[in-house]
Amino acid sequence: MWTPFGISTAHAQDAAAGGAAGIAMQLLPLVLIFVVFYFLLIRPQQKKMKDHREMLTQLKRNDRVVTAGGIVATITKVKEGSDEVEAEIAPNVRVTIVRGTITSVIRPQAANDAA
Repeated sequence: MWTPFGISTAHAQDAAAGGAAGIAMQLLPLVLIFVVFYFLLIRPQQKKMKDHREMLTQLKRNDRVVTAGGIVATITKVKEGSDEVEAEIAPNVRVTIVRGTITSVIRPQAANDAA
C-alpha cells in the first residue's frame, strides 16, 4: 500500500494513542530544569539579598564599611527613617552615603585569633 511521505498507518496510530502521557514526558525535562534553577540559583540569591538587607538595617555608629565603589569608611551618623548614612572617609572628611551602596561591614579581629 502506498503511503504519502512514507508514514505507515501503524506508526501514526501509535503516536496518537500516547497523547496525555506524551505531553507529560515532553514537559518533564522543563519542570526538572526549573526546579534545578530554583534550588541552585534563585533561592541562594534571595537568601543573600535578605542577609544584605538585614546587614543594612543593623548599621550603627563607628562601623567600618566598604561601599560599592571600594571606599572604606567609618559610619559617623545613622539617619533613622532615611536611606542615607553619614560616613568619614578620611580625617575630617565626611560624606553622605546611600545605604544600598554599602556592600559589607568590616568586623575587627581580636589579636589572639588564628589567621
